[in-house]
Amino acid sequence: MAKRNMIKTVSDNAIHLDLLAKARGTTAAENYFVNLPESAKNHLCYGALLNCYCKELMTEKAEGLMDKMKELSLPLSSMPYNSLMTLYTKVGQPEKVPSIIREMKASNITLDSFTYNVWMRALAAVNDISGVERVHDEMKRDGVTGDWTTYSNLASIFVDAGFLDKAEVALKELEKRNAFKDLSAYQFLITLYGRTGNLYEVYRVWRSLRLAFPKTANISYLNMIQVLVNLKDLPGAEKCFREWESGSPKYDIRVANVLIGAYAKLDMLEKAEELKERARRSGAKPNAKSWEIFLDYHLQKGDFKLAVDCLDKAISIGRGNGEKWIPSSKIMVIMMRHFEQEKDVDGAEEFLEIVKKSMDSLGAEVFESLIRTYAAAGRTSSAMQRRLKMENVEVSEDTQKLLEAISVE
Repeated sequence: MAKRNMIKTVSDNAIHLDLLAKARGTTAAENYFVNLPESAKNHLCYGALLNCYCKELMTEKAEGLMDKMKELSLPLSSMPYNSLMTLYTKVGQPEKVPSIIREMKASNITLDSFTYNVWMRALAAVNDISGVERVHDEMKRDGVTGDWTTYSNLASIFVDAGFLDKAEVALKELEKRNAFKDLSAYQFLITLYGRTGNLYEVYRVWRSLRLAFPKTANISYLNMIQVLVNLKDLPGAEKCFREWESGSPKYDIRVANVLIGAYAKLDMLEKAEELKERARRSGAKPNAKSWEIFLDYHLQKGDFKLAVDCLDKAISIGRGNGEKWIPSSKIMVIMMRHFEQEKDVDGAEEFLEIVKKSMDSLGAEVFESLIRTYAAAGRTSSAMQRRLKMENVEVSEDTQKLLEAISVE
């Protein structure tokens, strides 16, 4: 536009600001806004910057900018209020939403479908299910048409609250609104019907999905197999997997992992191992999730040697795209407790050498367990104090006494 000497409109400036935020971050968007002439800083530009703050969960800046917009008496629509309410639900402050709704009504700002949706989610977050229903009734009275999101929200809320009959009513409404045969809508329906425990409806929607999308995507099979596994329909999950396996041009380890995980949980290790090997022969090498499944299995069985081997493989592979796989704090606690109970200093140190490949810092809890392991084994260390300083770790008073006991010059 600049090369063609085109003059940007005020709406162009708002779009430019939004694109800058996405491409270069909020600071670049702020700088662009500051450098705009005052005449160009209208409600659209302010709204675009507010939306950036809300997306980045910058509560104080978002609230300050909203106050500024009111101070300038800028014409406000539902959009900035919707952004602010979404921010509050994301940062765990849903109780602030009703006061914003009251402010919108007092200012005669029309509530749109998005407003009602975020209002219902906020009420659900504080377990006010009757409030959710009142808002939905108000939405219908005001003539605001519920969209796909409205009924998917309602279904999720009712399922979480245990109102399965109400959830199924919402799901039926959701189906009516899936006129354009949206794949994500089908998958959502399958997942939610699965959470209501209605296996019949799961299969019915799956058949509809297959008719709408004859070339069914891997992600759809992954979702369906996971739902069937959750419903303990292992024969159905295996049948669905075989169907995917015979028709998929490319083997996807993520789909195989769902069934591998099901076998492992049912103590069918041989079948899990066979499927992992079959996937490997088909060109889908086990990923970090595959090894995490076997790691969890061996931990439950108390086979820590095999567990460490699986953990090593998961760390070596990583999550892909340069992303590390990091063992959970639960895994770390279980492993370190084992070495501590066995007074196995060498095993603990070997384990931590592997873990350090993916973790920047081991943390105080791990080091405290390691120090207790040294003390229980009657072992000393000339490097432990130095290691703690390098890791910038401070241990508890009781552990400090043990540290002094095991340390040697």
